[in-house]
Amino acid sequence: MATTTRIQPRALLYASGGPRYAVALAVDALGTGLLRPFLLLYGVTVLRLSTPVTGTAMTAGVVAGLVCMPVVGRWLDRGARSTVVAASMLVRVLGVALLLATPTGNVWLFATAALFLGIGNQAWPAAHAALVATVAHGRERDAALAGGRALRNAGLGAGALVATACLAGGTTALRALAGVTGLAYIAAAALAWSVHVHAHPAAAAAKDRDDEPTPRMRALLAANVIYVFCLNVPEVALPLVLVTQMHASPVWSAAIFVANTVLVVTLQVPVTVLTSRFPRRSVLAFAGLVLAASYLGFLAATSLGHGWGVPAIAAVSVVCTLGEIIYAGSATALVTALAPAPALGSALARFQLSTGFGLAVSPAVITALAPQGPAALWGSLAAVTLLSASAVVR
Repeated sequence: MATTTRIQPRALLYASGGPRYAVALAVDALGTGLLRPFLLLYGVTVLRLSTPVTGTAMTAGVVAGLVCMPVVGRWLDRGARSTVVAASMLVRVLGVALLLATPTGNVWLFATAALFLGIGNQAWPAAHAALVATVAHGRERDAALAGGRALRNAGLGAGALVATACLAGGTTALRALAGVTGLAYIAAAALAWSVHVHAHPAAAAAKDRDDEPTPRMRALLAANVIYVFCLNVPEVALPLVLVTQMHASPVWSAAIFVANTVLVVTLQVPVTVLTSRFPRRSVLAFAGLVLAASYLGFLAATSLGHGWGVPAIAAVSVVCTLGEIIYAGSATALVTALAPAPALGSALARFQLSTGFGLAVSPAVITALAPQGPAALWGSLAAVTLLSASAVVR
């Protein structure tokens, strides 16, 4: 089995689509970071919608956006690559335009804008993974996918920091942020389209496939729904536990989120390269073990009370982030390695459906389990994650 033991920045850059495509990813992530964390605030403060109505409209947009994935998969199966990436960015331009055109109190236009933003956000990961799988092969492709995730997280974090600094400007600043986001999407789409990457699936060689046994795709997709809960732990579960149950300062939640972002940006590529000497399926199963161990660590930390419990939760969050990094570096890579070239787009679309579904339901599940006590929340997450890891192994 081929492995990647060193990080060669220039080779990694070209394996990820080249300099122009890297700039497109950075600009797109920066624009997304400017708006996505404050879309709820836009609905509440600018459009004067109630918080429940705004949240419901956003959730409906995300879920409805998943409906586009079969179409995206078929488009990718026909060989389109950079065109689909550019389209996923341009459809979000339409969402931003609708957002800016929405009059105060109009929930339907806001929901439609959230729908187009959701379509773009759901279509982009599959299109990006298909493009990288076309220009890179084997373990170099895994490292390139990891590099793209690190770059995107850096852009999202930078955009969120800029947007936070601009919030003092009130509704005018939020409208300006939305406008800048739209311009960023247009620039990113133009750069991505200019790469002109197109695949010929029927003629693609099978040399990228590992000789390891192929696990059932259904089991992998079902396991992914559970694995993806880890992405909402620092954003939903830990703030909920720290602020509402342990009465800690919100600074702790913010610090954990920042640490999560920094760790992903700095460690995603090195950890993926380090684990390239092992089968992808084994690495993904190991990620489940690390995540389950972190959930049990959170359970133990909450029993320490406010004094030691809060810093203990912060420490365990590092383990959870490592599990997230191992999962992110192996899951998409495993799908691209298992899928036959003519059906790569469909496989990635199905994988994104499972990811999007997990991201959509995890906040509701977490907020339903948290009031039942730490054992219900962390014990349940640990149990189902272990079951998912065993399904990946089988």
